[in-house]
Amino acid sequence: MKKDIKSMTLPELKEEILLLGEKGFKAAQIYSWLHKHGAESFDEMTNISKDLREKLKNNYDIYNCTIEKKLVSVYDDTVKYLFSLNDGELIESVVMKYKYGYTICVSSQVGCKMGCKFCASGIAGFVRNLTAGEILSEVYTAQKDLGIRISHIVMMGVGEPLDNYDNVIKFLSMISDENGLNIGMRNISLSTCGVVSGIYKLMEEKLQLTLSISLHAPNDAIRSQTMPVNDRWNIDELLTACKDYIKATNRRISFEYAMISGVNDSDECAKELASKLKGMLCHVNLIPVNSVKERSYRKSSKDRMESFIKILEKSGINATVRRTLGSDINASCGQLRRGEKNC
Repeated sequence: MKKDIKSMTLPELKEEILLLGEKGFKAAQIYSWLHKHGAESFDEMTNISKDLREKLKNNYDIYNCTIEKKLVSVYDDTVKYLFSLNDGELIESVVMKYKYGYTICVSSQVGCKMGCKFCASGIAGFVRNLTAGEILSEVYTAQKDLGIRISHIVMMGVGEPLDNYDNVIKFLSMISDENGLNIGMRNISLSTCGVVSGIYKLMEEKLQLTLSISLHAPNDAIRSQTMPVNDRWNIDELLTACKDYIKATNRRISFEYAMISGVNDSDECAKELASKLKGMLCHVNLIPVNSVKERSYRKSSKDRMESFIKILEKSGINATVRRTLGSDINASCGQLRRGEKNC
């Protein structure tokens, strides 16, 4: 079986090149082709000898993303991709345009195990983890297709990043590598539904990324109804981990809160949430919940969201409503993939 060359760090690649009987400096040339130029085949590596290219073909595969479907919003230029992987599995990515540049939302798994009731990602079930190289390919393929420079990354696509910990950490190391795209950690956000063990592992990495917590409820009764992960790690355990993370990294945490009409959007919920978060270095990002045909959840009204924010702000908690992008192309996670798979 051939090895996945795109998932190799530069030191790992250098070891491989030496084992092939080649000079170590050639690893940097190959790495640059893969991670700066987005080469999708060894034949593109024109400053590499033909003999070495043949060795690479015989021993390694370049795992790429192929565009199966591309949707472009007529409202805000948001682009949603359905990518196929080398084994035929499908994943999604979304590119969003902001004043500061382009952000890509990447997937970390094919499917998801977490089963959050308001999310389309896990309805079809979990298939497998993505390799570091496959996650990188989402960025490279979108960037090449659009002819742009992507400057920010959010790991909020299909899958739970902390459930694919090793591959995600490797991806973060490689995407921020000066020998690759060199995207700074402060321009990267990682979202978790509350895998507390993963938060503590991430804390030890001392990365300067933004950690986003999908909270979506002020108490265990509501959260367990919508997020099965809460039965493993309840809100108090999760918030304790968040406080420890803030203390260790001195980084502000973003709490994602999907506003679901009649479920978690009352003034009482806002007051309870404010009491739990008061004093924390955090920001609350209210998200109008996406409609999923298999679920009955509906987004909260504008007035309800404004009232919710006012209550949080009275307690000194910064809160905003997330700007909705790509509403005409089903830009929320999992919807395009499920439609293609007839799930």
